[in-house]
Amino acid sequence: MKTVYESTFVSVGDCAGEALDDNFFITFAEGAPADVADYCFIHRPQSRGEAPFLAGSVITIGDHSWPVTAVGEVAAVNLRELGHITVKFDGAAVAEFPGTVHVAGSIPAAIEPGQKFSVLSE
Repeated sequence: MKTVYESTFVSVGDCAGEALDDNFFITFAEGAPADVADYCFIHRPQSRGEAPFLAGSVITIGDHSWPVTAVGEVAAVNLRELGHITVKFDGAAVAEFPGTVHVAGSIPAAIEPGQKFSVLSE
């Protein structure tokens, strides 16, 4: 698989974990506006590949992975430029919002600083 995006989580916003209870999470690269950062899992990008970010890609966090079922029309650009996406664990075949990525599977119990975050594609 080819790398679409690779980073490491560095901090967790004060309210970010609450989203996990609702089957989604929000990412943003370091430097996120303060009012947004409270709701995000902040990460430090290491690699932005050229592979396309489409349904059929895979998102990994640490040792866990999830197949991507839908990618909103601006999600790939937002991820590459801002490190920002919303990931919903509902397996939807059509993206609910332009910046949303949908995956199949169970949401992680936690996302911790130091965990690797990547998007891989065929």
